[in-house]
Amino acid sequence: MNWIALIVAGLCEVGFTYCLGRARPVTGTEWWLWMGGFLVFTFASMALLAKATQTLPLGTAYPVWTGIGAVGTVLVGIVVFHEPATFWRLFFITTLIVSIAGLKLIS
Repeated sequence: MNWIALIVAGLCEVGFTYCLGRARPVTGTEWWLWMGGFLVFTFASMALLAKATQTLPLGTAYPVWTGIGAVGTVLVGIVVFHEPATFWRLFFITTLIVSIAGLKLIS
């Protein structure tokens, strides 16, 4: 169950970075709404990470959490924000995914 909490926590990290990306070009009420979403996702991410580390080793949970956030954020950046999808960028994201899978396998 805590692995599910950890995965959702990582996805919430993607959510708060998405909100930051959406808040960047806007002002006024829309900016405040995106920042509200940022705070909700941030709180949820941290709370779920804390829950997951009650039974999962911190040395595994934290890298998995940041890895899900990093990979998800890069993918959102490419798909939603039209950031470049260069060979080296995709190569290193792939190595990160393999590393996360390796940590899961040995835990």
